[in-house]
Amino acid sequence: MNKQEKVQFVIDTLNELYPEIPIPLDHKDPYTLLIAVLLSAQSTDVRVNKITPLLFEVADNPYDMVKLSVEEIRDIIKPVGLSPMKSKGIYGLSKILIEKYKGKVPQDLEALKELPAVGHKTASVVVSQAFGIPAFPVDTHIHRLMYRWGLTNGKNVVQTEKDAKRLFPKEIWNNLHLQIIWYGRQYSPARGWDLEKDIITKTIGRKTVLNEYYKKKK
Repeated sequence: MNKQEKVQFVIDTLNELYPEIPIPLDHKDPYTLLIAVLLSAQSTDVRVNKITPLLFEVADNPYDMVKLSVEEIRDIIKPVGLSPMKSKGIYGLSKILIEKYKGKVPQDLEALKELPAVGHKTASVVVSQAFGIPAFPVDTHIHRLMYRWGLTNGKNVVQTEKDAKRLFPKEIWNNLHLQIIWYGRQYSPARGWDLEKDIITKTIGRKTVLNEYYKKKK
């Protein structure tokens, strides 16, 4: 298969497996999504989804959030990890949203990236999932799979994102990045990987990756 055929195979297989795409993080609006994505850094979606209801019961908008102290926020979110940095970020960005944006989350990627504790990936997830603006947030699953599939040589997520945006049509980015995340978790994990179940990598995988896999299996 040439690269274009590989890309099409990925798209077709993922559409077949995930015609309906569940959103990994529970939220009800752009603000609660922004907080959930911020909390998910170096944590699992499952853990975040257990903590956000406790936080949002007390404060599910910036006005209520700033009534809490950084310490109070930290006490609630402690189980997700990195709580000192995340609690400061949540308090700080809530304050800015009130002062600068009338309590609303901006739809602009660069404006989002200026908020405390909001990096490029978090901002990309928010614009794509909350506002439907095409973006291709690359997490560790997407980075791993794009490499396994021979669709990037990216040594880092920045390069992988560029390659993904170049190869895949813009109008499917928002769905596709979620489909790849689900596929990575279910069929192509970093640990306990079973190539027999991983139809995409088995069919189009990078030769060195496949050889390495079989070598370890011996």
